[in-house]
Amino acid sequence: MNFLLDTCTFLWVAEASPRLSARARTAFLSPGNRFFLSTVSVAEICIKVGRGRLHLHSPPKKFVHYEQSENKLISLDFTQDHAYHLATLPHIHKDPFDRMLICQALEHQLTILTPDPLIQQYQVPTA
Repeated sequence: MNFLLDTCTFLWVAEASPRLSARARTAFLSPGNRFFLSTVSVAEICIKVGRGRLHLHSPPKKFVHYEQSENKLISLDFTQDHAYHLATLPHIHKDPFDRMLICQALEHQLTILTPDPLIQQYQVPTA
């Protein structure tokens, strides 16, 4: 199965946080699953670090590269084709980062690994 990580899920995986659900842990341990990290999440992390709302143990570039390599995450760039989906999404979620992740999941038929109940209201698979 192919999963797109919500930003918080990526951070919880990186921190080995107890906030990561059992379902997400199981997905990570299942052989054959592939996990994608969006450049949208990288941008969100950098903005939060810059505003002092997120503290990492190393600068964002070093942190993301290390965690991406350690967890075998595939990078997924945000493209114009993804952006076009924004015009068709219902206005359930106001967070632009989450809306962009939804667009990527729709375009690539990915399941979003997220605890966010608002994302779960869209016509996109979640876990």
